[in-house]
Amino acid sequence: MKHRIVVLGAGYAGAYAAGILARRLSPADTEITVVNAVPEFVQRLRLHQLAAGREIEAPKLADVFAGTGIRLRVARVTAVDPDRRLVAVADAGGGGQLGYDTLLYALGSRGADRGVPGAAEHAFDIAARPSALRLRDRLDGLSEGGRVVVVGDGLTGIETATEIAESRPGLSVTLVARGALGARLSAGARGHLRRACDRLGLTVVEHTSVEAVEEARVLTADGTVLASEATVWTAGFAVDPIAAAGGLEVAENGRIIVDRAMRSVSHPTVYAVGDSAYAIGENGRPLPMSCASAGCTGRQAIEAIVGRLTGRAIADTKPAYIYNHISLGRRDAILHMVDDQGRAKPKYIGGRKAARIKAGIVTMSLWGTSHPTFGLPRRRHRLAAAPEASAETTAAHREGGRVAA
Repeated sequence: MKHRIVVLGAGYAGAYAAGILARRLSPADTEITVVNAVPEFVQRLRLHQLAAGREIEAPKLADVFAGTGIRLRVARVTAVDPDRRLVAVADAGGGGQLGYDTLLYALGSRGADRGVPGAAEHAFDIAARPSALRLRDRLDGLSEGGRVVVVGDGLTGIETATEIAESRPGLSVTLVARGALGARLSAGARGHLRRACDRLGLTVVEHTSVEAVEEARVLTADGTVLASEATVWTAGFAVDPIAAAGGLEVAENGRIIVDRAMRSVSHPTVYAVGDSAYAIGENGRPLPMSCASAGCTGRQAIEAIVGRLTGRAIADTKPAYIYNHISLGRRDAILHMVDDQGRAKPKYIGGRKAARIKAGIVTMSLWGTSHPTFGLPRRRHRLAAAPEASAETTAAHREGGRVAA
């Protein structure tokens, strides 16, 4: 029987990993199935642009995987049973179960309202394409001077607020920051960010926490009331509790705890990548939820899976978070490197040059993910005798968290 690899999620991490595995493993003794809730590849990096009114390409996954031998199952994952190596799914036909020998968990993250009253009912998020389109419809319905409040001053919040302010100059846009705006940026980059906000007419409310969201206003902890006809919630992301419910060992935030090879420390036939993985970077800190983390965790998982199945040496891709890149509308951005402690380095690139670099990164991410057959080798690796995870291997995973296979 062929070795069954099931990939859950076809975002940047899952779609890329599935395509590369199909390039490197022989179809004579492996079969790869990708499970995704929607039939399109979603450019999550550009959902703030979609919400603001831009048309963003969403390639059909059937076209993306055409010619690779990958099987696509459009379905929602409802449960995982890593002890029995089963995945439960629901689709238009009622769903069912999929068995696997190796599972790559890449279900990503969703918006988190953090229990703030009214946020789930009245706020929009841009964590998924449908919710971004709902926000766009809402913005389309606002009249001149309509008020938009973006809650959250992380990278997503800043990108969303500046994109809306630039694309829809007739609206009044306010960004609510829990601390100082751009606190994690260098002094020079913070100055650049403030100038961009001034240029776009964006109002920034700093050192403010939101206590509740209502249909037409936002209530803050200090009693300030912000009128809002469209509230956008970007104050955090969370993972689905499916992994924890299935018995996989997870961190406090629900992300799957993995070793250096992106392999679950509790169930060695499961690998996790992207936002789903609680992976420790080169600096000894958990990698943040980001596209950059999706790339490095995905590459490491690919090397580990191919190495384990074929008996080849496993390369260490050194998971690291090395830069921040923030779009400030279509023609401005900030790019700066961070040190090994995740702190911003003093120098940065800003303006049109940084925007061109960001646009290039986004384009390359889409192209690389949507062209998995590029460079398809004539001979792909055959499997060695697939080793079962031993008790010793599992113990080593738990003890050191740095087992390569």
